Amino acid sequence: MVYLHHVNIRRPAVTIGDVAAAAGVSRATVSRVMNGRSTVAAEIAERVREAAESLSYRPSTAARNLALGRTRTVALVMPDVGNPVFQQILHGVMAAADQDGYRVLVADTAEDRSQEAAIALEARLRCDALVLVSPRMPDDDLARLVPDVEPVVVLNRQVPPPVDQDGAAGGGTAAPSLLVDYEDAAVQVIEHLVSLGHRRLVYLAGPTASASDAQRRAGIRRALERHRALDVQEIPAGPDIAAGHAATGAVLAGRATAAVAFNDLVAFGLLAGLNEAGVAVPADISVAGFDDIDLARYATPALTTVAVPQSELGRHAWKELAAVMDDDAQPARSARFTTELEVRASTGPAPVGPERVHATDRAVPAGAAGPNPAGPVEDGRAAPDAALTWEEGPDALVLRGPAGTPLARRETGERIPPVHAPRPYLHPVHTLGGTPLTDSGPVDHRHHYGAGMAVADVNGTSHWGGRTFIEHVGPTLLQNHGRQVARDLRPDGNTLTETVAWLDEHGRQQLVEDRRVTARLLAPSGAADAVPPGWVLDWRSVLHASDGPLEIRSPATNGRPGAGYGGLFWRLPIADETRVLSVAGEGETLAHGSGSPWVAFVQRHGDRPTTLVLVQPGTVRPWFVRSAEYPGACPALAWDAPLLVPDGGMVQVGLVAALFDGELGPAQAAAVAEAVV
Repeated sequence: MVYLHHVNIRRPAVTIGDVAAAAGVSRATVSRVMNGRSTVAAEIAERVREAAESLSYRPSTAARNLALGRTRTVALVMPDVGNPVFQQILHGVMAAADQDGYRVLVADTAEDRSQEAAIALEARLRCDALVLVSPRMPDDDLARLVPDVEPVVVLNRQVPPPVDQDGAAGGGTAAPSLLVDYEDAAVQVIEHLVSLGHRRLVYLAGPTASASDAQRRAGIRRALERHRALDVQEIPAGPDIAAGHAATGAVLAGRATAAVAFNDLVAFGLLAGLNEAGVAVPADISVAGFDDIDLARYATPALTTVAVPQSELGRHAWKELAAVMDDDAQPARSARFTTELEVRASTGPAPVGPERVHATDRAVPAGAAGPNPAGPVEDGRAAPDAALTWEEGPDALVLRGPAGTPLARRETGERIPPVHAPRPYLHPVHTLGGTPLTDSGPVDHRHHYGAGMAVADVNGTSHWGGRTFIEHVGPTLLQNHGRQVARDLRPDGNTLTETVAWLDEHGRQQLVEDRRVTARLLAPSGAADAVPPGWVLDWRSVLHASDGPLEIRSPATNGRPGAGYGGLFWRLPIADETRVLSVAGEGETLAHGSGSPWVAFVQRHGDRPTTLVLVQPGTVRPWFVRSAEYPGACPALAWDAPLLVPDGGMVQVGLVAALFDGELGPAQAAAVAEAVV
């Protein structure tokens, strides 16, 4: 592989067009003669050679090629050799060409379209054929260039109709072109973000001369036609990491809840800029890219992007190039490659309520419910004329509240990394006023996912995710992560029932869980000790030891005091302030390990207070509670001793959550707890 650079490259004074004019033939005919093709009549070929010789055209390389016919090298011209996408295309071409005994020369145009044609011509002088990747030049220039460099295959660009020696469109055969359907790729990204509730987006555009950027924008326009309420602002950026980083301020100023970057490199730069600005992804803003380069899944958070078959493009380019080199009379074949959306942790539900993206903007959105003394909780009955319903969405079940507002979203967990113990979970779960009271994949504990069943040790298998605590060793990452798979999902009005199989790290079933989640509104009364409006999420599960006895343990039972977590775990978001209430009083230490029937998290999100009351129905287990390090809680299945379940036995697990837009005191929280169970 040889690299050519654009420094001091100059276009020859005599062009193939000059030879064609002198010989009275087309550029394509001159190209065929120069490459030793046998499909040109001997008389015409001789006339072309005489014209080339009289004009001193290609005095060295051309003469050699005229004599020998082949150099067994091809050139690949790309806009940026540092772009991983172009590198993968190059690898695909090189691997395929090597099997046929060809070498590949590489020329980098450094995104300078004014030098692109000259670099392509110079590269073509050194080889038998050309692969032109994502050319930036205008259509007219590309149409004039193609006959000069045949045989050629063009990637990521539709080849314009051939032109004759006067520059007019001719009737010749166009070169093969391989296209990626970036228009549909953009539609996939936008539809994904719309399904998550995003309505205000920003697009970080690529180079203005990029045809694939134009296709992305065409896809965005298609999505806008489909979703009239959608707003997508365009910000000029560029093709690399620095461009994404530089656009951070403009993205935040645009007040978008999601950003779509021209490619993964731009997305990486934006992620770095947002992190420096203290903006959480995806809690404050979601970020998506294009191409799915190798580093995308290793970003923090892992990047949602559209996968492009990069190496396959290169291999197919060689296939088409070899075909036209072997038979120049063969019609050019073009191909269009499809893409596939890879959803990862950088995209999540649109933030509802106070916009955390703008730290100084704490205004309550119009129409959002704030503290409203409409009366205390009377009982757990549904409020009249209000329905809560589980509905099928494009990729998840969504609990709809009054006026269709989303209150909770059930995720399948299929996209959770294996090391995080994949499992179905609820996130986000909102108050009636739209403030989320769950968090998913937070920086402090990436393996925390909303509200769901998470157990650290079931017969040695982790259904919690992350590291396993080993006595006398400490937290250790083991290959022991299981997964939970829903076998039967049945939404029915305000109730969601499902059967979940718990599988060990080898895929063997350990137990079966019957899960039932019901939602209802709380009906207020007019008494003096009023509380804000609220709603209830009632989760009941039964774990069946259907496949043998179970030994459920926790880090505490394995030797880490106080770490008795495991069960129905509710992870809350980090807030400006978090206080914990329980029967014993206020504070994490009083609630942690206690037998209080309920605990309450009172949080402040800017100017908006919220309260989450968690109640244990039936037998009360010790509470695992955190508020200082991070906010979260669960009734502990194995607090200080393993929980043993005989073969065929069962364990009942339950948690009733009441969510409020407003601050509740201890007496009010206790009244809520009594009313909802």
